Amino acid sequence: MSKTKRKIRGRDEALSRERIVAVAIDLLDREGEAGLTFKSLAAQLATGPGAIYGHVANKSDLMVAASDAIIAEVHRAHVQGADPRHSIRAFALGIFDAFDAHPWVGAALTRMPGQSPLVRVFDTVGQNVRALGVPPDKEWTAAMAVFNYIVGVGGQNAANAQVARAHALDRTEALASIARSWGRLDPAEYPFAHGIGAQLRAHDDRADFLAGIDLLIAGILHELHGVNNVARHDSFGE
Repeated sequence: MSKTKRKIRGRDEALSRERIVAVAIDLLDREGEAGLTFKSLAAQLATGPGAIYGHVANKSDLMVAASDAIIAEVHRAHVQGADPRHSIRAFALGIFDAFDAHPWVGAALTRMPGQSPLVRVFDTVGQNVRALGVPPDKEWTAAMAVFNYIVGVGGQNAANAQVARAHALDRTEALASIARSWGRLDPAEYPFAHGIGAQLRAHDDRADFLAGIDLLIAGILHELHGVNNVARHDSFGE
């Protein structure tokens, strides 16, 4: 066997789906989804696009694998604990922070209905909803409410961050500008937005997200145990 053939074989053997996904995540974090091409990926891996296709079918397959790797990492870091309420909060915050660190994930998940990254999120939420003691005929509704909140709100926050980064916007200045525009709204037509605008300037996205999770859990507990029992569990901080 020639030296050239031995070199090519050694390079291909070093290539794996896991390595391709790891390099793809790095590219996505630096360049966004538009910057992830098989040409750029091949350059980073010092190989040819053909070798990559031996491990990944296409860009859609790669995006699913990259997103699933991020979600799986959150799942491993926040395995189920003794108290499912704490587990739901910890996992939800883990997903929120992952979307914040990797904004492309939130957008990518919207194009993956029924695929492994979303199923992993749904299954983790569902396990903890079941551990709360939700009756079987209510599990789907409760799990979907929490799942949709985590993916929807977390994804929207990531999308907002992407827009801000793309336009080099300062978050404080952007929020102040929106607050001023709300302050100029007709209070008769927009009574709530007009009055609440001042709070927009200093709100904390992460704290707001967690407050929503707490409200959802409180609602589930209310359905399970009634108002009095929920009142005893209305504070279960991080």
